[in-house]
Amino acid sequence: MSSRYDPRKLLEGYPRGPEGLRIGAVASHSALDVFDGAKDEGFETVAICQRGREEPYLRFDRVVDRAIVLERFAQVVEERWVEELRRLNTIFVPNRSFAVYVGYDAIESRFPVPIFGNRYLLRWEERTGAKNYYRLLDEAGIRRPKTFENPDDIDRPVMVKLPEARRRVERGFFVAIDRDDFWRKFRRLVDRGVVREEDLGSASIEELVLGAHFNVNYFYSVARKRLELLSIDRRIQSNLDGFLRQTADIQLELREHLEVRYIEVGHEAATIRESLLAKLFDIGDRFVEASRKLEPPGVVGPFTLQLFVTPELDIVVFDVATRIGGGTNIYMGIGSQYSKLYFGRPVSIGRRIAMEIRECAEQGCLEDIVT
Repeated sequence: MSSRYDPRKLLEGYPRGPEGLRIGAVASHSALDVFDGAKDEGFETVAICQRGREEPYLRFDRVVDRAIVLERFAQVVEERWVEELRRLNTIFVPNRSFAVYVGYDAIESRFPVPIFGNRYLLRWEERTGAKNYYRLLDEAGIRRPKTFENPDDIDRPVMVKLPEARRRVERGFFVAIDRDDFWRKFRRLVDRGVVREEDLGSASIEELVLGAHFNVNYFYSVARKRLELLSIDRRIQSNLDGFLRQTADIQLELREHLEVRYIEVGHEAATIRESLLAKLFDIGDRFVEASRKLEPPGVVGPFTLQLFVTPELDIVVFDVATRIGGGTNIYMGIGSQYSKLYFGRPVSIGRRIAMEIRECAEQGCLEDIVT
């Protein structure tokens, strides 16, 4: 892998001010929020589409100025597309689809386009390897679920996460009450073709924490030198959502014939009691500091901490996104619910990204928000 990109060299040939800059993203995940926010701030947009998945971005034509349709998202690192993005003065906003389909190695060493935020922090979202979010949380002193490397060590209810057999970008989830229940359910899922036996070594086995679930969406601003708590959302998951809508007697009848799935298919807005906001700011500040120590320059722009609030009102973080989260689209047009407390008007996270790019382009700190 090559050495890190120099932000100043990445920005060579780009305008000094905001005029002429464009904002781009892989057309998936949270891209509509990014594009809508960019347009609200007067930027043109560039959508990197994959053939067969481009239709929404062509139909929502107010927010997409240029659509580049590739056979595969991963082709965006090819020289001709890199040159095109640079010719258009594109600042690229990473999302989960960019990380998954293009890959960390290619993003870090084969994509000399200015990326908003810290491209080297993206791989810290994983649960395995030297760079993983457990390490980030431990460095920050943030409580997380206890983990088990060996299934035979399970001594309490656990949530098990591993890749699905067919759709490798989706994780197969199941709850096991104890060690024996783990092996029984794992073997049943293998037999049914939901997961692969050979993936057991990469499984994440976490203590099952029962509490209220929140995705807390933060933004660290370089231009304003502050951490902002902009919004909170919750996941809608299939087929879990449909299963939970059934009465208890039907759930009992279904449980032996149906594998409950946790596939994220949407989000809904949520708020949290005000007495917990101080705790959310505290863990956000800790996370920012830990990321600076472990992967300089640390978090820049949006990140999400997915957490439970226990009956004792403790915060337990069980997942991390080091870029814009998938739930931000619910605030397009209406703005994130806590953002008005900063700006006097509701602002979506997509627009907050564009605001930061504009402010740094005007203040001369653009090289501090791209990698």
